[in-house]
Amino acid sequence: MHRLIQATRCSLTGLRQAFKDEAAFRLEVYLAVVLIPLAIWLGSDGVERALLIGSIGLVLITELLNTGVESAIDRFGPEKHPMSAKAKDVGSAAVFVSIAVAVLVWLVILV
Repeated sequence: MHRLIQATRCSLTGLRQAFKDEAAFRLEVYLAVVLIPLAIWLGSDGVERALLIGSIGLVLITELLNTGVESAIDRFGPEKHPMSAKAKDVGSAAVFVSIAVAVLVWLVILV
């Protein structure tokens, strides 16, 4: 039980730090606050609601992982390195793909 409580504390700390330090994550959270109730209202059944909400969750998860990658790379220093640039670019691409998937899911369901 102690490990579960500690893991929850670490997770909440990470969420707070991401919200405080990452403008993109804040924007995505604000959009989620609007889009999740909209998904519940617009989805015609449980599957549609789950897909709409899940696609938003995917964006938030991907942004958090990208933030973790960027933070780990930045910890090593400000000097430029091709592998660091690649890791950051791939993380950014993952966020882009997750947003594209979310948009596609919403378009397919709503149109």
